[in-house]
Amino acid sequence: MADELSIVLRLVADGRISPEEAAPLIEALGREPAAREDPAPVPALRRTGNDPRRLRIRVKERGRQVVNLQIPLTFADTALRMVPGLSSEQGSRIRAAIATGTAGTILDIEDEDGDGVLITTE
Repeated sequence: MADELSIVLRLVADGRISPEEAAPLIEALGREPAAREDPAPVPALRRTGNDPRRLRIRVKERGRQVVNLQIPLTFADTALRMVPGLSSEQGSRIRAAIATGTAGTILDIEDEDGDGVLITTE
């Protein structure tokens, strides 16, 4: 599955598809395939509280948003390896926030030119 995610993210980075077009593809990659047989109903696991389910990555260049991508948390580690310029300390902070179920802003960096990255969990 990581290969398929890499392909989708590369298509977005190359501008061949928009982040809006990529979002349902990435979400579909996170779903488990339907079982071929349905032997007996299994009770669904319910999420307690407001645990985050997605990682949102927003990138701005010259003050203009160029990337607005939602990624299921199951693919967050793979996606984080593809974010250019992300330091190991920043990556560790994001992974720790995901592991503890922290919701909200994790990383918000902006320079004087209006370039920046905002990473949140939702």
